[in-house]
Amino acid sequence: MEHAITTAPALRTVESLPGPRPWPLAGNLPNMDLQHIHRSVEEWSKRYGPMFKITLGSTPMLVLAGHELVNAALRDRPDGFRRPSITAQVSDEMGGRAGLFLAEGAAWRNQRRMVMTALAPHAVKAYFPSLVKVGLRLQQRWRQTARDGGDIDLTEDLKRFSVDVIAGLAFGTDVNTIDGGEDVIQRHMDAILPEVSRRSFSLFPYWRYVKLPRDRRLDESVQNLGKAVDDLVADARARLAAEPHRRERPANLLEAMICAADEGDSGVNDITVAGNVTTLLLAGEDTTSNTLAWMLYLLQKNPAALRKAREEVQRIAPDAAAFTIEQMDALDYLDACAQEAMRLKPVAPFLPLEALRDSVIGDVRIPKGGLVWCVMRHDSISDNYVPQAGQFDPERWLQKGDGAMDKHVSMPFGAGVRTCPGRYLALLEIKLAGAMLLNSFDIASLDTVDGKEPDELMAFTMSPVGLRMQLRNRAG
Repeated sequence: MEHAITTAPALRTVESLPGPRPWPLAGNLPNMDLQHIHRSVEEWSKRYGPMFKITLGSTPMLVLAGHELVNAALRDRPDGFRRPSITAQVSDEMGGRAGLFLAEGAAWRNQRRMVMTALAPHAVKAYFPSLVKVGLRLQQRWRQTARDGGDIDLTEDLKRFSVDVIAGLAFGTDVNTIDGGEDVIQRHMDAILPEVSRRSFSLFPYWRYVKLPRDRRLDESVQNLGKAVDDLVADARARLAAEPHRRERPANLLEAMICAADEGDSGVNDITVAGNVTTLLLAGEDTTSNTLAWMLYLLQKNPAALRKAREEVQRIAPDAAAFTIEQMDALDYLDACAQEAMRLKPVAPFLPLEALRDSVIGDVRIPKGGLVWCVMRHDSISDNYVPQAGQFDPERWLQKGDGAMDKHVSMPFGAGVRTCPGRYLALLEIKLAGAMLLNSFDIASLDTVDGKEPDELMAFTMSPVGLRMQLRNRAG
């Protein structure tokens, strides 16, 4: 049954819904660990059902856990819902460089056209040789570690891989963090993103009145990030001015965005381009690297799936040095492994929204300005919607007909017109790194130090904590 959003009278109000008892002034925040805030709401959804109320400070918030309800809310963007204005305010205080991620209305439509052009599959395919180069660099790093019998900090190494990929694709620069280089922009991003999350859930914006040491460090990172991104845009403009032919075939995503922005009716400028450069860094690091780490961990815990993924890679793409885009597109089972990992371990396990008009979801009235919390991992791990939902089973994504997976139950890239524009690039990175590992190595071990399932740490995205990997070089 579809839970369409309408403007018809509602039967219930958010305030009338069940939910955990709030504390005076603080609401339910004292019951929530910010680093695991998604788990708190997921547990409440098991108790209170697909629609209930939580309170942040003195503000009531509607929680949607059923996938049809979530899908209806996400598809009513950008006209009916937006990301919460508090997040945009926090971003603006940090320089306002969130780009498409926080843009709304006409600004979003203008930026969307530019970013979609830069991240379209045919554009990403033009940069594929650079992606292979970074993958081979990671392969060499892991070969040496395997020879030395050392441990690999999986999350950290995959983050370096993603940073190098996005820096090459986005800016045409080879920062080589895999071999120990430093990406100044990424260092500042790592300092800024957790603060966006922390401030968005703060009961009182103290930083507007007094600066603690952490706030002064943040201000310094914001200033340095702004300068670094502005320099990248200026350098790209200088290249395009000196070599006008580059406009016909931009050499990287930044140049492509500038060219798209310079079209007469684009509605965007260099500030907008700079914001989307920053967004590409966000999308190009944590989301992809964390999904890769979760996928490899789940494959190691499921030997039959690992064996099948390796057999597919060896059959279709046996040589990492000779990878082609056609080979990556043909890795259907490895793609299914990524989809299954994102179902069980979505790096964005919740999405907060704010109503732009009076609406109705299900039978609950949402007033203009009302807040909604979309739980992205509820029905997707329920046996009511996914057979044996707790198991890692990539095969479910390959079934056709009556047994086919309902793609709306798991929505790792969102839904509707605001679906993530970088999904093709993200899956391409995941398949390339996964295929390189399966071709070149046997996984001797991949676990936490205590052997327990890795903690799900929630900062701006959900990342696994403490994964260590040991590899053995494969013959040939």
